[in-house]
Amino acid sequence: MTALPRWGVCATLRAPVGQVLAFAAHHLGLGAARVWLHFDDPDDPAADAAAGLRGVAVVRCDGAYWRALCGRRPALHQQRQMRNIGRICARTRLDFVLHIDADEFLVADRPVAECLADLDPERPILRVEPWEALHDPALPPGPLSARHFRRALPAGAAAAAIGRYAALLPQGMLSHTVGKCFFRAKVPGLVPSIHGARIEGERAPGGRFHHDLALLHFHAPDPAAWKAALPFRLTKGAYQFNPALQAHLAAADEAEIDAFYHAVQTARPALLDLLRAADALRETDLCLDAAVRAAAVRPPAPRPGAGPR
Repeated sequence: MTALPRWGVCATLRAPVGQVLAFAAHHLGLGAARVWLHFDDPDDPAADAAAGLRGVAVVRCDGAYWRALCGRRPALHQQRQMRNIGRICARTRLDFVLHIDADEFLVADRPVAECLADLDPERPILRVEPWEALHDPALPPGPLSARHFRRALPAGAAAAAIGRYAALLPQGMLSHTVGKCFFRAKVPGLVPSIHGARIEGERAPGGRFHHDLALLHFHAPDPAAWKAALPFRLTKGAYQFNPALQAHLAAADEAEIDAFYHAVQTARPALLDLLRAADALRETDLCLDAAVRAAAVRPPAPRPGAGPR
């Protein structure tokens, strides 16, 4: 009998300690053999906390790390992410590595390794569909406070869901709709990126989303945190790649920003009913506190290792 693939998760992150621990513990609980956490701030206090989780490799991205990897620290965070996942894919002994952010949580309807075994051996990547978290006013505020998640809507359906903002978000999603990828390790010439990969300069074939996997994306479930992050997202983050959205939000006053968020991100009963009818709604409680409690903890090492395993 052929052994099932072994897989891990790679992230480059800056996030609160509790979120980092929840991210690592959740994916270890799903069956990840290794979770690599690349701390963009090498002095991040979350690095010490995460070093106590079995199965986690803490990577402090300090000057020495970048000099050894590529000569100097890349200026853009997207470039740093790509360097980190490229390093892991080239060196790991695992079969697949999922590259995601600290606000993205994989869920699976059956064991992840079985889903990976479905992939044609000639295909180097497996794409996972994003489901974006909606703000629920009934829940306590927080970066991981959500229970309703929506997928991209078919053409023409966004207007009924988010009204006049459909022109800015044709698929009804505030963040990315293309998903993230599992990369097959040690594929010659494979250069992984944030949402795909290239082989010898050509786009690597990814195929459709796997029907038994989903990526829950806690992009903006907390209105205060979303507004605090808005300047970065408009100038250096995801929204710069949607010029219409970027221009609208950059020119909007406080009242319009609040109206936009309410229409687009709030789990109103009418919106939930519409999403449910369109098969575009997931209702999920990840039980993240229980995942952290279940994760085996070890004393942190004096100097956390950075090498893939």
